[in-house]
Amino acid sequence: MTNDWDPETLFDVLGSEEVRQILALADREPTSAGELADRLDVSQPTVYRRLDACEAYDLVERGTTIDDEGNHYQVYETNLERLCYVVDDGGFDVHVELRQDVVDGDDGG
Repeated sequence: MTNDWDPETLFDVLGSEEVRQILALADREPTSAGELADRLDVSQPTVYRRLDACEAYDLVERGTTIDDEGNHYQVYETNLERLCYVVDDGGFDVHVELRQDVVDGDDGG
């Protein structure tokens, strides 16, 4: 889990419409990168880049599932419960609440 909850970087990550759509879709049920690519009508490499950014901030969690034929594949599930930006003392403070715990950070200045 990352300890660097930098407001600017999180603004950049969540500024992507694809990231927001991935988080919304993966919140409903664990979803594979291929399914996300199909639903978002974007390439799998784009989905993987967005998932990598989300994983860096623990916004999604990767798991493995087995289909009816016994094939194993990775699925992603949203780990983000709540994200709050606060204007505080001339800067931004970000509070990230994940499903299993609460992590607070600040902008470092």
